[in-house]
Amino acid sequence: MSFLTLDLNLLRVFDAVMTEQNLTRAAGHLAMTQPAVSNAIKRLRESLGDELLIRTAYGVKPTPRAEALWPAVRAALASLEAAVMPETFDVSKAQATFRMAMADATAAYWLPSLMRSIESEAPGVNIRMVPLTTREPRPMLLRGDIDLAVGFFPGVAAQLSGETGSPIRHERLYSGQYVCVMRKGHPLANQKLDLDTYCKANHLLVSFSGRAHGLVDEALGQIGRERRILLTVNQFFTAGRVVANSDLITVLPKHLMVSTGMTESLVWRELPFVLPAVHLDMLWHERDGRSPAHRWLRSNLETTAAAATAPKGERVAA
Repeated sequence: MSFLTLDLNLLRVFDAVMTEQNLTRAAGHLAMTQPAVSNAIKRLRESLGDELLIRTAYGVKPTPRAEALWPAVRAALASLEAAVMPETFDVSKAQATFRMAMADATAAYWLPSLMRSIESEAPGVNIRMVPLTTREPRPMLLRGDIDLAVGFFPGVAAQLSGETGSPIRHERLYSGQYVCVMRKGHPLANQKLDLDTYCKANHLLVSFSGRAHGLVDEALGQIGRERRILLTVNQFFTAGRVVANSDLITVLPKHLMVSTGMTESLVWRELPFVLPAVHLDMLWHERDGRSPAHRWLRSNLETTAAAATAPKGERVAA
């Protein structure tokens, strides 16, 4: 193959397919038919002498050659796009709707600040919140169901840090700690928690999936202990209401206690065992990452997160 005879339009199709990991979605993005996209990929395969993309039940999987080639193709196309179409983004005139997935507590904690910013800077931007019912939001991003996910995704973040070919991008917004939360006046509220006392108590678990086993149970299992989970709920707000009006105790990220709306009725104590830090990450798809409006939203979330997670937001009894 000679580079002089290579149809460079094929690289644009290749970039779209790598970004979407799906021929049909790539065709929609390029305003082409799916057979036309398939034919373009076939021609590129013949030119490069590599399969490039292997069909799977969920789309296509890139070969090692495709993964190695894509960063260079993506960077070259981005450079050309910037040269041909200089950015003239004006947030005050932008018209955009973003679908975001967050847990209820995360949304309640950060959205007020974000809304004030949008009202003052970007009156044409709308936000649509989508329920976050999983610790694995990548399928939602790949399908285009959402534009951004914010939450605690430990397994996803770890995998993305070690991958080079994934179209999903991520950024750390905040790191905090888990604490044990109970009502004021709880029998355990005026003492330092030890492991025996903690395990004997009745517990509430916040679980998006409804699975009655969480991070705490994994940590306890590693030291040969267990607890009784009396109630499982899928919202932090519900957890705060229940714990504030019962003798159940729960574990929450310290900075999200404010989101329960029950801070005047709750206290927190240090856990009598070690839990990993809780990290809030922002995830998005490569196809959206190039959008000036999407970049503005991410930048705004970074600023909002920095302000919202300042010490003033932790005025909760200890």
